[in-house]
Amino acid sequence: MNNDELQLLTERLSKDKFGLSFNHKAYFNKRLRTTGGRYLLKSHNIEINPKQYQHFGEEDVKKIILHELCHYHLHIAGRGYQHKDRDFKILSQQVGAPRFCNSIQSYEQRANYEYQCTKCHAKYLRIRKVDTKRMRCGKCNGQLKMIKLLHK
Repeated sequence: MNNDELQLLTERLSKDKFGLSFNHKAYFNKRLRTTGGRYLLKSHNIEINPKQYQHFGEEDVKKIILHELCHYHLHIAGRGYQHKDRDFKILSQQVGAPRFCNSIQSYEQRANYEYQCTKCHAKYLRIRKVDTKRMRCGKCNGQLKMIKLLHK
């Protein structure tokens, strides 16, 4: 699927599911890493993570587009377009848009650091480095120490 096909798919889904036209651009953005897509408030464009299409196919991209179209149509109409807003929750449920997309990588795959409690030996995976002077074990309040640098 290329950007032109994505644009046509977005326009068709907007007409079919919302009964409204999509008058802006929809395109793939390869710089997106942790999100399936995003709606841009200033330009009203929709960006989709191409990895979602590569890993999960067109059906999952359709779900992401529906989610972003909920943001789009509510924002254009001047209604609550944020995830926390009642209007967004109702519209998402009506059109069958999911709250989250499938994750390309699990937390374990993304983790860069492994810490262990010096008291109870519980292990913790973290994506970002932790200040071991401040952070303590959640189970026994023991001190943490880094035992592995996983990916970097």
